[in-house]
Amino acid sequence: MTVAQAVVRFLAEQWTERDGAEHRFFGGCFGIFGHGNVAGLGQALATSTVDLPYHLSRNEQAMVHTAAGYARAANRLSTLACTTSIGPGATNMVTGAAGATINRLPVLLLPGDVFATRVANPVLQELEDPRSYDVSVNDCLRPVSRYWDRINRPEQLPPALLAAMRVLTDPAETGAVTLALPQDVQAEAYDWPEELFARRVWHIPRPRPERAALVRAAELVRSAARPLVVAGGGVIYSEAAEQLRIFAETHGVPVAETQAGKGALPHGHPLAMGAVGATGTTAANALAREADVIIGIGTRYSDFTTASHSLFAPGARFVNVNITGFDAAKLSGLQLVADAREGLAELTAACAGWSTSDAYRSRAAELIRAWDTTVDAAYALDGSPLPQSAVIGAVNAAAGDDGVVVCAAGSMPGDLHKLWRPSGPGSYHVEYGYSCMGYEIAGGLGVKLAAPEREVFVMVGDGSYLMMAQELVTAVAEGVKLVVVLVDNSGFASIGRLSESVGAERLGTSYGFRGTGRYDGGPLPVDLAANAASLGATVLRPDSLAELRKALDTARSAKETTVVYVRTDPALDTPSSEAWWDVPVAEISTTPAGQESRTAYESAKREQHHRLAPPA
Repeated sequence: MTVAQAVVRFLAEQWTERDGAEHRFFGGCFGIFGHGNVAGLGQALATSTVDLPYHLSRNEQAMVHTAAGYARAANRLSTLACTTSIGPGATNMVTGAAGATINRLPVLLLPGDVFATRVANPVLQELEDPRSYDVSVNDCLRPVSRYWDRINRPEQLPPALLAAMRVLTDPAETGAVTLALPQDVQAEAYDWPEELFARRVWHIPRPRPERAALVRAAELVRSAARPLVVAGGGVIYSEAAEQLRIFAETHGVPVAETQAGKGALPHGHPLAMGAVGATGTTAANALAREADVIIGIGTRYSDFTTASHSLFAPGARFVNVNITGFDAAKLSGLQLVADAREGLAELTAACAGWSTSDAYRSRAAELIRAWDTTVDAAYALDGSPLPQSAVIGAVNAAAGDDGVVVCAAGSMPGDLHKLWRPSGPGSYHVEYGYSCMGYEIAGGLGVKLAAPEREVFVMVGDGSYLMMAQELVTAVAEGVKLVVVLVDNSGFASIGRLSESVGAERLGTSYGFRGTGRYDGGPLPVDLAANAASLGATVLRPDSLAELRKALDTARSAKETTVVYVRTDPALDTPSSEAWWDVPVAEISTTPAGQESRTAYESAKREQHHRLAPPA
């Protein structure tokens, strides 16, 4: 058996187990073949009889996004493998790997590599580094991988495979894992121990909090008059939403959500305050400013969550329940290193008899009612072109209780975070850790593969669509049904507004250019709807809010991937979060807008502060 054949057979026998339920860890292998992997992994996959389905992607970065979307939809209990040739195929995966690692999602990368024997060097696409023959382009994947190895000899394969699985299945360590496979070694035969290919189950732990830390955390929480939970992605991955609900209801604690944690409590729950931070609701942010104790559950406290460390009151104290000490220690928090579900269960019990006041809960209810009224108005707006908020509202209604919205970079993730009304865990899937344009369609494909029973609504702006539209072809070829809402505002709306706010005058943020580098007010003569149709999708072109709602109903009931193309007005903004995000503004500017922005920036910086007080 060759090295590549051994890899395929090993991957097919890997399983995870949590709470008594077992899951096949690799749902398949995505790949694009070239001279670095076709004779190895390509041959192995083509002749294999094991259960590891192969899928053809159209872009190497996209296949990693698909794997990450799959892993997130599977709550990190399953993922996909990705194989590429050497050279550009391998380096194309760097962006996807960075996104997976930043978002704490397991993906396995199997790039081809140059000859281990070096007898044919330099081979096609080899990076010749005069400092060492042991360097290849795959070394670019080292800093974005949680585990990285190069298999130069068959004997090295078993420990590398086991180490890769250890990292992929460890909720505290997981991220992208790279096993670089020299093309000659892939084809080399070896007499493997049969034990390597036995069915192997990786048990996913649920660590419980250390007793003394739990006592300290409960004491701090019980001292709070205005506590606030910040629910992050760890709540979703741990499947701790029910325990979060019990904690919130038992003790009367409002819950705010990060991008990754959105849906931890469904919209309409009396203690669900919605999004927090720079793209948050006014309800959650008002409570965040007043909170004396913040209970972070499975969050890494990104700058959007903390409004660049300007949101929470200077005297606020933090209790952080997290599977990793690295994240639990942030903001000088009291660390409760534990699985989110187990940590919440024990914290609930440790705080028995304590609850917030009726007045505090009434204030939270009043704040969220006011925000809901604001969202109702934003959803009801009409026009030609449509406001983006109205498009989001229509998609939200079409998604219903079983739908999943998928999005990534640009203005829409911020608007979705504020406005989307989630039905519960898994209904909201926005990649915002890396804020990677182009993730949307590829990630949506991964979500649908992992959860075929759910309707997947991909929302993608024209900027992201033009970066990575080709995975529509993959969805069509694989018979995977997506509803893709293509929102066209002729440019980069989010960065356009940011550009204006920092005195950069929207340079490079609109498609209406004629070689001068300056916006001339007109869109380019590009028909994105026709482009989507050329890639095999059914395309609908609604012009009004009523037509959009009808088109979404049609797309939902369709059997094939359908693109709903809608033009929006880039000048219409969504309701303000009344929070800040730190983007430095030039100290010297010749424009009034730039000078005004600098003054506002200096004022906002005064609200920013480090958390230096020691934990309780």
